[in-house]
Amino acid sequence: MVGPVIEYLKYFIILYGGLFAITNPVGAVPVFLSVTHDLSWRERREIATKTAIAVVVTLVVFALIGEWIFKFFGSSTDAFAIAGGILLFKMAMEMLSGKLSTVKISTEETEEFSEEVVTLEEVAIIPLAIPLISGPGAITTVMLYMAKSHHLSEKATVIASIVAIGLTVWLVLCSSNRIQKKLGRVGIKVMTRMMGLILTSMAVQMIINGIKGAFGL
Repeated sequence: MVGPVIEYLKYFIILYGGLFAITNPVGAVPVFLSVTHDLSWRERREIATKTAIAVVVTLVVFALIGEWIFKFFGSSTDAFAIAGGILLFKMAMEMLSGKLSTVKISTEETEEFSEEVVTLEEVAIIPLAIPLISGPGAITTVMLYMAKSHHLSEKATVIASIVAIGLTVWLVLCSSNRIQKKLGRVGIKVMTRMMGLILTSMAVQMIINGIKGAFGL
């Protein structure tokens, strides 16, 4: 009994670590502060809560319907893994330069939302939850992990890791002011580069696995 529990715990840690690197909630702190700069702490906490919920709902929905999406478009998981790996690699290269990936959100979009008058719900969902945190890379990853999970316990582990990421997003955004003061812009960029390095290895491995599966190697 202990053996399977340890294996699922390892699987959860791998999933959580990968999703943390892809979503990079710490890297989202400057954007969160820029679009909420004139709001009270209570309003920021409200946005953080709604953002975390939106992230969990988005990733869980795509994780659950991913298999049907593959079938509808006639795409194999191996082909999707190769395409997803290339997408993650592009994100990783941009993160290694200390920048937020333009695959998620561009500078123009960030400035546009910081200047416009929008509701708390709009800010929480777009651009914070989608596409800044739960962007194409995170969606692709959960779809692939769920498609590769053959047992109910494995699928439950994927969902659990998504919920854990949502909780992490909430904690990070609620502590955004402290994180900004402790790490500073330089510290956040260093952490973004570290996440980019982890993401690079994930992307390469995803491409390798896709090629192996596609060609039966």
